[in-house]
Amino acid sequence: MMLTNEAKGYDDARLGYQRLDPHRPEVIFEVTSAAEIEEAVRYAVDHDHRIAVQGSGHGLTQGIEKGVLIATRRFNGVRVDAAAKTAWVEAGATWQDVMIATAPYGLAPLSGSSPGVGAVAYTLGGGMGLMARKFGYAADHVHRIDVVTADGVSRKAEADPDLFWALRGGGGNFGVVTGMEIALFDVPTLYGGSLYFDLAQHPTAVEAWRDWTQSVPDEVTSGVTMIPFPDIPQVPEPLRGKYIAQIQVAVLAGPELIEPLRRIGQPVLDTVGDLPYVESGKIFAEPDNPDSYRSHNALLSDLDPQALRSLPKSAIVAIRHLGGALACEVDNAVGHRDASYSLIVLAPGRKDVDRRVFEPWQASTVGRFLNFSYENLTAAEIAEAYDDFPRLLALRNRYDANRRLAPNHEITALQ
Repeated sequence: MMLTNEAKGYDDARLGYQRLDPHRPEVIFEVTSAAEIEEAVRYAVDHDHRIAVQGSGHGLTQGIEKGVLIATRRFNGVRVDAAAKTAWVEAGATWQDVMIATAPYGLAPLSGSSPGVGAVAYTLGGGMGLMARKFGYAADHVHRIDVVTADGVSRKAEADPDLFWALRGGGGNFGVVTGMEIALFDVPTLYGGSLYFDLAQHPTAVEAWRDWTQSVPDEVTSGVTMIPFPDIPQVPEPLRGKYIAQIQVAVLAGPELIEPLRRIGQPVLDTVGDLPYVESGKIFAEPDNPDSYRSHNALLSDLDPQALRSLPKSAIVAIRHLGGALACEVDNAVGHRDASYSLIVLAPGRKDVDRRVFEPWQASTVGRFLNFSYENLTAAEIAEAYDDFPRLLALRNRYDANRRLAPNHEITALQ
């Protein structure tokens, strides 16, 4: 269905989860099939419009002005091949859609911490999820991709090794993906949740988590988020008005692996336990209501304990432990596999992030992960996310020489 800015349903179709700078297109195509995506791209070509794609809209950095918006949320089917342990995921499916489809077979995808995120966009950006240290990036386990390139041609990406390489980690710079086939894993349940420590009572909780990560096996993927909770009724009483370290864990082995974390002290809230994988969104317990925010990210070689002590209490700061299978070499565009941690600063309701927070980490910064960078970056900053940026730029010039596509993080020539 094609909507103009005067049509009923226009605003509902253009708004995603990120509300700071929403799309303002001239035309919206609410698609329900691959053929309709191809039609939308050809319309953009015929009318010389730029193209943006929106599924859930979590990672939106800048809304498109005029142009064509392809809204994929109604094109969200998932087909499971239980024998092959694969799923075909349509363009607008969220991870929750995928998990609901795979759970009856005791299978799980390499989904992220938030089940409402679009599976395709997440995977095109690499995909660093709940089982990442055991199985690697979501992009490492994609078997097939169907895509409409910026000339309006439908292609099987795996038939072109260069295009297939670029799509798995290079984001939405090379075409509009209509569907992908991904691997599934025998993980019907996991042991996970969060330990919420009041940092006024346990000031070394984050350092204790960092020390614990130095020796955990690959079956453990974890993170910690420092959150200054406001003293308002909407916040659960145990957290209200406190500066909290939320230690998030997803364990594919025994619960004894997190006992060192319990020795930190008594958490104000403990949600850790056995979970059906389909309920794994409870681990990070991230908000599911649309919001406005910006974030900045750095990939680090290590966590300096002294720098940890200097984190500002006014910002939301999240750290994720990498390594394990994430460090394995795979022939795709995902960069900086040698990173040990990901550092994210989130600024709700703000137009920018105070980057001074990152100054103590400059010596250990090795790059950035664009899936965690919800802001407008320069071409040079985007290039820092990749190991082979010149190859990606050459492929962008091959498949979208006219810069028809307007992805969240656009690969362009460095000035």
